[in-house]
Amino acid sequence: MAVKKVAKNARCVIIAGSPDADIGFIKTAVSGGDYVICADKGYKYAHAAGITPDLIVGDFDSYIGELPPDVETVRLNVRKDYSDTFVCARYAVEQGFKDIAVLGATGGRLDHSYANLCLLEYLGDNGARACLMSEKEKIFLLKKGACIFDGYGGRTFSLFPFGCACAVASVENAEYPVSDFKFESKISTGLSNVFHDGCKITVSSGKLLVIINIADV
Repeated sequence: MAVKKVAKNARCVIIAGSPDADIGFIKTAVSGGDYVICADKGYKYAHAAGITPDLIVGDFDSYIGELPPDVETVRLNVRKDYSDTFVCARYAVEQGFKDIAVLGATGGRLDHSYANLCLLEYLGDNGARACLMSEKEKIFLLKKGACIFDGYGGRTFSLFPFGCACAVASVENAEYPVSDFKFESKISTGLSNVFHDGCKITVSSGKLLVIINIADV
């Protein structure tokens, strides 16, 4: 596989095949400067949105239509260890993309949605800023350090430890601020906070999944 020439800071967008994918959202979420990879049925959504991908990857057990002859396509064995979407993510990492968004990754089968949440940890551990995006939510994984969320005032968000039993974090400029609070995986105390403008989340230990509800206001 050979990546096309893109801007040094270009974003890679992976379009996965969730049955709940919204074509209108995909159409607006992808910009002309993005490098687009479709995972199997993700090509159906890209085509419906009028998007020509740069690469298509899959075993094509969920998409059986025609594929464009002028787009590089990688066919995977149906019997494999990794999901189509993971292979796309691994390729994006190998090509050095640091800003990666995954669309069509949530909804439908819960096990597939969870597997895509795991992508956030894989991508983050490999130096990428990653986000799962839909018309309903944006999902990030925060590691140790501080992150400021601008432009989300009034929207609800939830925080859950991910890949760990607990995470310690402080939340400033939110409806329910906390300082060095221990979020435990067995207790949903991070559910349904509300952003104020310039909310700052600082993780001291562990990793926190941040789920931002986009369609709630």
